[in-house]
Amino acid sequence: MSKNIKNIPKHVAIIPDGNRRWARERGLKPWEGHDAGAQNLEKVLRENLDLGVEYVTFWGSSLDNMRKRPWREKKALLDVYRKYFLKLTDSDDIHKNQVRINVIGKWEEQFPEALKRIIHKCINRTNRYRKYFLNFLLAYSGDDEILEAMKKITEKCKGKAKITAQTIKSHLMTKDLPPVDLLVRTGGEPHISAGFMMWDLRDAQLYFSETLWPDFDEKKMREAVMDYSRRARRFGK
Repeated sequence: MSKNIKNIPKHVAIIPDGNRRWARERGLKPWEGHDAGAQNLEKVLRENLDLGVEYVTFWGSSLDNMRKRPWREKKALLDVYRKYFLKLTDSDDIHKNQVRINVIGKWEEQFPEALKRIIHKCINRTNRYRKYFLNFLLAYSGDDEILEAMKKITEKCKGKAKITAQTIKSHLMTKDLPPVDLLVRTGGEPHISAGFMMWDLRDAQLYFSETLWPDFDEKKMREAVMDYSRRARRFGK
């Protein structure tokens, strides 16, 4: 953990926007931007580990990404996932730092069987770790998460039980994650997409960067955490 930064966020969520624009600016194919973004994630994750951030949640794809992107780009994105999860499974950084890998979303409905087996292997290889947590949101959208939670609660409670904040949280896909302290979005578009983690962002600090994701390196990640550390969180007081 960095001795120079106090008030480190426990949970950092990242919306890594800008892969396709990064590729377009360089005359590359969209999936080459996704590949560069995956390589950059390794550097950013390592920086979060060095800083002592316990939970990092990374939005890899939305449901619309899986349903609406051109077939060739979607296939290339799935290939990036395959390569990256194979690498994570045997990563020295992951095992040395005892990082547990979680994958959240409707990826099992959207991904091919071969890729699902690779992801499950990665999850299983790290499921005993409890020191750090790396969470991937794949085929995930926050509005879909809330709708699915409401359906489950309606079916379970049938109007007889009192619905509390804990009731809602316990039915979310992200039920095992703590609230987000810091949301980082790259790519120069300061907004939230598709209801991203809307329940868990309710008290989060927001950090928007003009930098496209493949260029958002360790130094820029540290700057985001330093910015967070200087802010006062009042929680409505």
